[in-house]
Amino acid sequence: MRIGLACPYSWDVPGGVQVHVHDLAETLLRQGHDVSVITPVDDEDLLPPYAVSAGKAMSVPYNGSVTRILFGPLSASRVRRWVREGSFDVVHAHEPTAPSVSLLACLAASGPLVATYHTSNPRSRILTMLQGPLQLALEKVWANIAVSEAARRTVVEHLGVDAVLIPNGVDVAAFAAASPLPELASSRPTIVFVGRIDEPRKGLAVLLEALPMIATAVPDVRLLVAGPGDVSEVEAELDPAIRDRVHMLGLVSDADKPRVFRSADVYVAPNTGQESFGIVLLEAMAAGTPVVASDIDAFRRVLDDGRAGRLFANENPASLAEVMIEVLTSPDIRRDLAEAGSKVVQQYDWSSVAVEIVQVYETVTQDPMLQD
Repeated sequence: MRIGLACPYSWDVPGGVQVHVHDLAETLLRQGHDVSVITPVDDEDLLPPYAVSAGKAMSVPYNGSVTRILFGPLSASRVRRWVREGSFDVVHAHEPTAPSVSLLACLAASGPLVATYHTSNPRSRILTMLQGPLQLALEKVWANIAVSEAARRTVVEHLGVDAVLIPNGVDVAAFAAASPLPELASSRPTIVFVGRIDEPRKGLAVLLEALPMIATAVPDVRLLVAGPGDVSEVEAELDPAIRDRVHMLGLVSDADKPRVFRSADVYVAPNTGQESFGIVLLEAMAAGTPVVASDIDAFRRVLDDGRAGRLFANENPASLAEVMIEVLTSPDIRRDLAEAGSKVVQQYDWSSVAVEIVQVYETVTQDPMLQD
């Protein structure tokens, strides 16, 4: 099957949707499909052979963050050419409500069209401005996928259509086989945070507020912080009492991310909201790292209501500290959480998730009722 994947966000900026599109493309290629991806990108040298550039992205506020997207006449022309020359059996647009390449792909498509929704988000001013083209685009979609119940609820409530639930995937074997980074080796109890350090909803501020409380019970504790953002700004605001415990790693490569998880005793996700799934939780579990996370709905679902990872009260540093102390001081708890996480994450392996997605492709390309 010849499949065209449209990614709305800049390929060279870390993000869950970009990772999803990349991993889906790689899995489909291994399964023997012919795949092409179109995406915004600033540095075309970073694109894999199967991807093409729609142009350089621009930064705009979107979904509680600053997102790099692309929308305009030149990018629309490139997307139309990609659709025309690709002769795809199916076009798969990810996050088509974002004013970017996926929306343009929907407008350009003339055959089987699938849309995947990743986020839980109320309507924004940008979406209101684009209501006309958005309605035209979504009317052309033949089948809808949501990666989580929260994303599906958003689709139903705000777009008036339903979607089949197919979760995000993770390459379990790649994370499980990773080894710790030698430069991070230490006998000290180690917590790791992975996420944008300058995005408030990722919750780093909550974790840093909890760290002094954790240190009173776990004197040697250290925190590894991995992710893009202004490191110097975070370091300047650190409490002097914990400054020597916090190690800023900056942006880590996709190849090193599993090794960062493996270098820690516990992964913590203090995200405060606007998360529809929690792919980073799956990655940590696949790496065999115990997970502690805020009790937002998306995380609670991924962690099997606290059985595959410990939950703490959202935006509550004291609750985070209490749970983290319990986990860090008990090897038995860490072992049990790692084992439970390893079992839960198997259902999210890409080898299974991609099969469900291909079944949707086959439905829209073979069902005569959809062809009418």
